[in-house]
Amino acid sequence: MGAHWSIVHAERAALIADLRNLDDTDWATSSLCTGWTVHDVLAHLVNDATTTRLGFVAQLVAARFDFDALNQRGVEAERRAHPRDTLARFREVADRTSSAPTPAATRYVEAFVHGEDIRRPLGIAHDYPQGAVLAAIAHQRKTPVSMGGGRELAAGRTLIATDAGDTAGESLSLGEGPPVRGTAIDLLLWLSGRDIAPEAIS
Repeated sequence: MGAHWSIVHAERAALIADLRNLDDTDWATSSLCTGWTVHDVLAHLVNDATTTRLGFVAQLVAARFDFDALNQRGVEAERRAHPRDTLARFREVADRTSSAPTPAATRYVEAFVHGEDIRRPLGIAHDYPQGAVLAAIAHQRKTPVSMGGGRELAAGRTLIATDAGDTAGESLSLGEGPPVRGTAIDLLLWLSGRDIAPEAIS
């Protein structure tokens, strides 16, 4: 098992704990992922946790290589009639290590970005492992927008994570050009196409 899985499993467990007392209104809340509710995002995470390499390829072909259609089909397949049943299913698969044939950093992107897709609209705070968030940023910075990343957004800009570093005042910088500043998790959300608060990114 790759080292990244221990982080992914911890994040899944933390999310399960955060969601255990949601009511129907919470589950129906619009997430940061356009067009999806909190319940929909959880269903996507179930689908992500159960996807295998061969299964991903077969599903992508069936969706005619349309990633949006692929994701929507996954949500529809895993979204139970009641959110508590979807959450129970997520609990069942939370320790799995199957995934699509993608780099390990995509596991961080899925866990962190979708975790915030759910938590932020509900006002739930969570601290993510900083080193893994920075690895996810580096991945998204190189991934085209068409594949869910932010390469075009980051082009010609310096990304500055204001909360990264071992000592007070330090920050991590990636790229060259005019600066884009924000906390590491906010930069990751921005690179993942999320419409976050204007003051979060400067």
